Amino acid sequence: MPTAAPRLLITAGLAAVGAVGILGGAQPAHADTIGYLINVTVRPGYNFPNADAALAYGNGVCDQINSGVSYGQLVRTIKADFNTDDEFQASYLISQSAQELCPAAIWQLRQSAAGYVPSA
Repeated sequence: MPTAAPRLLITAGLAAVGAVGILGGAQPAHADTIGYLINVTVRPGYNFPNADAALAYGNGVCDQINSGVSYGQLVRTIKADFNTDDEFQASYLISQSAQELCPAAIWQLRQSAAGYVPSA
């Protein structure tokens, strides 16, 4: 009956190879406009007139993130722009914009969102 030692060594070896591949081959995040467009035009509530308008709005969110606009202000702006009180709708659009259009700004967005408390 085989012992667990060979399986443990193989598992450890594969983990080490995977870590080297992940650390050594890490690539910077890139924008995914198609993913963004699918996620915000299929979901009800935004009603963008076309893909160009949706993309322009998302890029505008990225511009605001990069210029230091706070997460809370982004939420308030989106709620006003889309005439809604839906916190999730606003946060979803911010999230999709950052993740798909400007992933390099995610850290800044997270810092800005620290301590954010949704309005009642």
